[in-house]
Amino acid sequence: MAFLIDAYNAFTLELILTRYPGLKSIKDLGGLFSSPWQQDFFTLLGTKTHLDHIEQDLLCAPGRYGDPRIHFALTCASLGCPMLRDEAYVGAHLDAQLDDAMRHFLTDRSRNRYDPAADKLLVSKIFDWYANDFRVGSYRSVAALFAAHAAQLSDDPKNQARIRAQNIDIAFLRHDWHLNAVGTP
Repeated sequence: MAFLIDAYNAFTLELILTRYPGLKSIKDLGGLFSSPWQQDFFTLLGTKTHLDHIEQDLLCAPGRYGDPRIHFALTCASLGCPMLRDEAYVGAHLDAQLDDAMRHFLTDRSRNRYDPAADKLLVSKIFDWYANDFRVGSYRSVAALFAAHAAQLSDDPKNQARIRAQNIDIAFLRHDWHLNAVGTP
């Protein structure tokens, strides 16, 4: 799993660098009927393939790893995605690294936060796109994941209690596809 996460992130960076600088978003590398995630531009384990193959077929396929923390480790080089770690994922430390990646992502208030004015938990669109992946293991749902990590989503004990009780509305934030680079708006 660590090898595949590192491969995905490295190949994502390679794809971005094919048109950097001047690129505003990874989505600019696709077209009307094509996706940057489905471009066969690298060879992995002897096969010419694409980013979606690593994510969907190798990492997140049903019955494969069943670990939703993968979504906090993969980067799409956008402001809305998890940040790239400053170290490689390695098998011996993978569980702790995935926990750390999840904690960093959940505590990032630009991506996940309780909004008292709206009385809603505003969270990353990633939780909407991959909701089925969060229905494994101890979580069973996105709301259950938030309940287990309420302290990372709000500093207020009353709001934490509501999040833990799953007695709060959840809204998904618009994903920011701007390139995650120095000088990005």
